[in-house]
Amino acid sequence: MVPNKDRICAVVAARDAISMWRQLKRALRRTRTIELRLDWLSSEAEIDRFLQKLAKSRPRATLIATFRRRDAGGRYRGPIAKQLIHLAEAGQAGCKWYDMDFETASVCPDKLIDVLLGEGRQLLSAHFFDCMPKDLNQVVGKLARAKPDAVKIAAHCESLRDSLKLLRLCRIRRNVVAIPMGDVALPARVLALRQGSALAYAPVENATAPGQIALDEMLDLYRANKLSRATRVYGVIGDPIGHSLSPHMQNAGFQARGIDAVYLPFLVRDLRDFLGAVVPLGISGFSVTIPHKERILGLLDDCDPLAAAIGAVNTVIVRKGGKLFGYNTDYVGVLRALGSRIPFRGSRVLILGAGGVARAVVFALAHAGAMVSIWARRPKRAKSLARAAGGEAIERGIIRREFFDAIVNATPVGMYPSVNDSPLEGRELNCRLIFDTIYRPRATKLLRLAGQRGIETISGVDMFVAQGTAQWELWTGQRAPAKIMRLAVVRALNAEETETGTAN
Repeated sequence: MVPNKDRICAVVAARDAISMWRQLKRALRRTRTIELRLDWLSSEAEIDRFLQKLAKSRPRATLIATFRRRDAGGRYRGPIAKQLIHLAEAGQAGCKWYDMDFETASVCPDKLIDVLLGEGRQLLSAHFFDCMPKDLNQVVGKLARAKPDAVKIAAHCESLRDSLKLLRLCRIRRNVVAIPMGDVALPARVLALRQGSALAYAPVENATAPGQIALDEMLDLYRANKLSRATRVYGVIGDPIGHSLSPHMQNAGFQARGIDAVYLPFLVRDLRDFLGAVVPLGISGFSVTIPHKERILGLLDDCDPLAAAIGAVNTVIVRKGGKLFGYNTDYVGVLRALGSRIPFRGSRVLILGAGGVARAVVFALAHAGAMVSIWARRPKRAKSLARAAGGEAIERGIIRREFFDAIVNATPVGMYPSVNDSPLEGRELNCRLIFDTIYRPRATKLLRLAGQRGIETISGVDMFVAQGTAQWELWTGQRAPAKIMRLAVVRALNAEETETGTAN
């Protein structure tokens, strides 16, 4: 479909011609396939202004003119005749392709379209923003009967199963653009080209559909334009998952070592839905985070004895035949993060929480010789964990009256976006050291309270990088470029904190 081989299509969308042109220039620095969302321009004058400038400049690129009506998910409210005229004007200004929404095509005479747009190449599109159509083949058949140059189907996906169903169309038909929409479908968007889609869309600035990934992120973080069937796929599963910086860390490692692999964030509400996609997507391994670290145990084929003892898995290797083998590298992260700060043997440490992260912290410290105390919102879980690891479960009221060498927060309390929450109050921080396993934000409310009391603090970044590099080494069998991976995490955090105004 795209003669210049740039299959990542940059989406340019703005309300005025100046902003539209600025985005177009940015897009041209990254790709030579660009969609111009003319329906986003706020007035006829802005449309004319932009197209006149385009006609004079004539950039060397494959340009797709899109002028989508409201009933097809666009912003245009006027008559169909005017819609066709603007598409024709875009063709005269240098757009070789135009996107014709099925809603317009189904009510507009073919002869009229041919007269006005006959010289352009047609991408006939159908959008399903609410749900996946029951019969995708029927949809493709309807589109194909109009004999367009290519077809595009964008559909909301509630599951990875839906995403796979949509991407499968690309295997059986040529010149099909398949676009899975929605948060669950984000990994499928990245893998769409690898699965055979003719194009993948990525906005320069403004998202025009649910779940779109920014152009720079698609090209730099995921390298979606370079993925092939030989590319190994890894990822992190959790709910929520948008906060994770694991893709920055793991992909930096792959790029530094020249490994043909990609690491993606999977929003997973249903573990069985994700596991059903492991083989079809060619997933070679994955990280596990909240709330699946304990739940995944019952779905594995085998497990490392240490992870089984901890009762939580944060790393899975996919072996031959799709067999799943679990590990826990949080254990390594805890020891590396705390090892240079306190002597483990004989130290008294309070762990907050009794979930998957807490279990790794408790077992790591107890096995290293520390005396562990556990407090959790669910006393039964705390007592069960204490029995398993040889520690003690304590009540909340005791904390403010006791002294600990270290307190470790192994709960998600204080994690972005709930940055003003803390699992403990300032008066309860009677210790030499506070370690918060949360890394986003680096300066959690708990750590800020500790700093106000002159208590030494450790951010979760240390543990995060240590457990992540251990995962990377399990998957690849190589030594991880730890410094580069840490730098990628720090850069991402710095950028985020600068953008949100939360930098220290």
